[in-house]
Amino acid sequence: MADGAAIPVSTIDAIPAEARAQLMRRATYASVAVATTLILAKTVAWVMTDSVSVLSSLLDSLLDAAASLVNLFAVRHALEPADEEHRFGHGKAEALAGLAQAAFIAGSALLLFSEALHRLWAPVPVERGEVGLAVTALSIVLTLALVRYQRHVVERTGSLAVGADRLHYASDLLLNGGVALSLLASMALGWSLVDPLCGLAIGAFILKGAWAIGRDALDHLMDRELPEATRAKIMAIARAQPLIRDVHDLRTRATGPNISVQMHLELDGALTLADAHVAADAVEEAVLAAFPGADVIVHMDPVGVLERRRDPA
Repeated sequence: MADGAAIPVSTIDAIPAEARAQLMRRATYASVAVATTLILAKTVAWVMTDSVSVLSSLLDSLLDAAASLVNLFAVRHALEPADEEHRFGHGKAEALAGLAQAAFIAGSALLLFSEALHRLWAPVPVERGEVGLAVTALSIVLTLALVRYQRHVVERTGSLAVGADRLHYASDLLLNGGVALSLLASMALGWSLVDPLCGLAIGAFILKGAWAIGRDALDHLMDRELPEATRAKIMAIARAQPLIRDVHDLRTRATGPNISVQMHLELDGALTLADAHVAADAVEEAVLAAFPGADVIVHMDPVGVLERRRDPA
């Protein structure tokens, strides 16, 4: 993955924390509602068509619903304020939800591979394909609306859990397109093998999505540095403040929808403690203005004092 590129913190709008929390909750409710609706519709379609492509889409929706429920509870937990036992908050609950999503999605792909391979060995003609097409069209419309809303939420909150949810719902659009092509080929041309082959291709695509979600969640749990563009922006903000000579030992990480920033500020050693404190506060306020909700910790060093530096920045 390109230098933490999946962490969307640099796109977060400066909106109040409560507004961000409300957006995240609404996104989880919307995904659960869409997944539940599609499960009911696809169950009917699978029973009527006996199509492995429709079955693959149904399995994906079942896993979507499970993952979305995990997200719902994870987001609620992640939004709880810090307490005496969790001084850094509960933001990593989102990353744990991402790992659970990856496991759910990978499991659905393996089940799909099994059924598709069986159908390759013993092909079964698709029945009532028009029902499957109608349900697939419904699925595409609802999923597209959900993905657009989730994108809006991710851009304004930087939520990892909602971002992971959006990723696998976005992959569903391609999945449903494959299902539609499979049903059309089976109905119009009688190509019964297209159905299981489409199922195998969809399974491979689902596995790829599971890998991406799991990798991003591990990056958060392992405190991966933020993208270089975000780090450079933080350094520029700090260096632009009055009395700051330079900055070093910048360390960053993502904690749920927020970020943590630690850095050493270099100031004139002749400054009074009060003036140095004012300069440090100005840096903290400027970083918070650019990244609302960030946890910012600064340390002040006199210019020219040698010390062991962990980060050459």
